[in-house]
Amino acid sequence: MPTSQQIEAGRLAPRLAVGVDVGGTFTDVFFLDEANGHIDVAKVPSTRGDQAAGFIEGLRSKAELKQIATVVHGTTVGTNALLERKGARTGIITTRGFRDVLEMRRRDRPTTWGLWGQFTPVVPRDLRLEVAERVLADGSIRETVDAEEVKQAARELLARGAEAVAVVFINAYANPGNERVALAAVKDVWPNAYVTASSDILPEIREFERTSTAALNAYLQPPVGSYLRKLESRLQGDGFAGQLLIVQSNGGVMSVDSAASRPVRTALSGPAAGVIACQHIAVAAGFPNVVTCDMGGTSFDVSLIADGAPAMSAQTAIDFGMVVRAPMVEITTIGAGGGSIAWIDRGGILQIGPESAGSDPGPVAYGLGNDRPTVTDANVVMGRIDAERPIGGKLKRLDVEAAKAAIAEHIAEPLGLDVMAAAEAIIKVANSRMAGAIRLVSIERGHNPRDFAAMPFGGGGALHVGALIKEVGLASALVPRFPGVTSALGCVIADMRHDFVRTVNKTLDDTDPSVLDTAIAEAAGEGLRLLDQAGIAFEGRTISVELDMSYLGQTHTVAVPLPGDFTQPAKLSRAGIKTAFEAAYAAAFGRVLENIGIRVLNLRVAVIGRRKKFDLALLAPPSEGSVEAAKRTTRKVWIDGAWHEAGIFRRLELPLGAVVPGPAILEQPDTTILIEADLVGEVDKFGNLIVRRKA
Repeated sequence: MPTSQQIEAGRLAPRLAVGVDVGGTFTDVFFLDEANGHIDVAKVPSTRGDQAAGFIEGLRSKAELKQIATVVHGTTVGTNALLERKGARTGIITTRGFRDVLEMRRRDRPTTWGLWGQFTPVVPRDLRLEVAERVLADGSIRETVDAEEVKQAARELLARGAEAVAVVFINAYANPGNERVALAAVKDVWPNAYVTASSDILPEIREFERTSTAALNAYLQPPVGSYLRKLESRLQGDGFAGQLLIVQSNGGVMSVDSAASRPVRTALSGPAAGVIACQHIAVAAGFPNVVTCDMGGTSFDVSLIADGAPAMSAQTAIDFGMVVRAPMVEITTIGAGGGSIAWIDRGGILQIGPESAGSDPGPVAYGLGNDRPTVTDANVVMGRIDAERPIGGKLKRLDVEAAKAAIAEHIAEPLGLDVMAAAEAIIKVANSRMAGAIRLVSIERGHNPRDFAAMPFGGGGALHVGALIKEVGLASALVPRFPGVTSALGCVIADMRHDFVRTVNKTLDDTDPSVLDTAIAEAAGEGLRLLDQAGIAFEGRTISVELDMSYLGQTHTVAVPLPGDFTQPAKLSRAGIKTAFEAAYAAAFGRVLENIGIRVLNLRVAVIGRRKKFDLALLAPPSEGSVEAAKRTTRKVWIDGAWHEAGIFRRLELPLGAVVPGPAILEQPDTTILIEADLVGEVDKFGNLIVRRKA
């Protein structure tokens, strides 16, 4: 790579594209030199409390900041703020009579069959104030809002300590006029930019989902906005003059300004980037059907890619009652990461997570103060992780004896087991929880697991690949070339995407297709304008259109993709919309219904700027070499209740077509791969490792 002196002399322009994924334990960085195709990776410990420090350390580990043209960031700041309830003190100004929408929700409760149903919303009741105004469902204004009353409410919220505010009026999706007046009034007295209007964030029917999404956006604006501005400032202060982009939950990217004003769209930023990378790698490798399995230090995230396309969701619940309604990659998350703590509950049952040791203090084997065993500690004790060669670069070795002692005290002795049996029990419980998450997104959605391959990534996923294949009945596994930094790789290739929604809420017979055509054109125009403002060279632009539709009387809708080239003016017809709806409904439920009216609820438009994808041939393994040359040593590894002598291989030195029978361990700077005794791994032309059962 060029030196900073060369760059300053003007002989070489910045040419690196860098993806950065900040996780709970490690910060992963993927470097792509767009001039010569050189690739490099880095993994450094995350810096809890100051994520920007680990972020910049990761960049500096392989490059001068002046060499970097683009940084694309998958962030967990918003996710963690929601999960840990560490957002800003937020107020809501709403229509009189609708103060308690956040608490009423959908009349659900945290534990369906429990005796307790308490729920504390992120905005307490004393910070939810009402004003007189009313818009009817047809969009007509029955009562105009008084700007002075809104200003008084804003002043009251400030006096009560609110740092951010959301304006949420009933039926604002149908006519945002009153919200616009109120928004202007609040901005006249509010001392910062942390002001959200629900019609800007989600102009869609259903007051709880709109209220929740707007409130959470305001709740996240101070922590996410502060973090991004601080990061941007520190990067520029260290010589970075390129562009910083942020990954959205929908798998696309957006500018820092957009992310700071709409941080709720980053709620699943990091995991979404990993799914995008898996889609690109799997399809190129000939695996259109995969289940992605992202195992980091804190969580295990699962997503389904069917026929080459990731599953998308219109909304998700980050935690109970914390609903975000925005297009996003559908991801199921459980607390089963490498740092997840193993413990015995009051019934004497072994549990894993959701509490995690994170990176600080980390697993017991790190020697940084934690004394409770984790999944990583169990893998260390079982010989699956080399204690003398830990990944991440910060620790010289791992403390095996301390990990054993913690497992003995907290797990083995209470259960009456020896240490090795207890360590294996920890791994089996973790594997069982992971398998359950995979079944949730595959079998329970009508997919046959034999048609799918597991695609493990993250620092710990490849250690558990064999168990996942066998427990779920998957056909095989596809381990990418750099599994530990896959989400960071996804940041580099993610497209820029802007989503728009408009409520229709009419029967199909009453829907005017020309009105939909106009709405599509308006959304497409706005999306294309935002792409132009980004200052990025796109390979192409795509506009996709969906309708949320149902039969009359049904509560839930199905997403109905509309065929056609929407870069040109649309000319929809009722017959075409009905055909598309029946096809989508039949695909979801196996049949269509007769003689029942059809409802069109929402129109959704996605405008996508396709960024250039790097050639995966750059990840190709060496054409020369041998399995024996890549073999480093052998080591005893505990598998299925006994010690096995396993070959230890340098994974990145395995040549194209190399076949490695289990038991074996493949090591690389960002992860460790376990091939169990009844499995075999083979290296493909992109450097992926395909793991299957032995013939």
